[in-house]
Amino acid sequence: MSLVQYRGTGRRKKAVARVRLIPGSGTITVNGQTLDQYFDYETLRREVRRPLMMTKTEGKFDVIIKVEGGGYTGQAGAVRHGISRALLEADSDAHRATLKAAGFLTRDPRMKERKKYGLKKARRSPQFSKR
Repeated sequence: MSLVQYRGTGRRKKAVARVRLIPGSGTITVNGQTLDQYFDYETLRREVRRPLMMTKTEGKFDVIIKVEGGGYTGQAGAVRHGISRALLEADSDAHRATLKAAGFLTRDPRMKERKKYGLKKARRSPQFSKR
């Protein structure tokens, strides 16, 4: 029994998502839960589904996702990146132009800035008092 699987790894900030696409009915599972259970906000759920909607493959693949690290917004971005990469592996010729135009194949390079000495946070300085 050879099961066809397409894999993709997505990253955003500190979040890493490992995505598997399996031909099926279109269910999306994130860390053993449904998409609606895992992501509370509709905007994040829509963000995760966007690569599938843009390539018109929404009901064709079961998506199994393992995501860790970061917050929920970073995780949603990582999942979107992973799904896009897995779709490329499934059919590169048909989906590359669509996903590239939407900017889903580019990893977002923005990261948290490091804390500097003498400051409270990366840029926040201690409160100044004249007396």
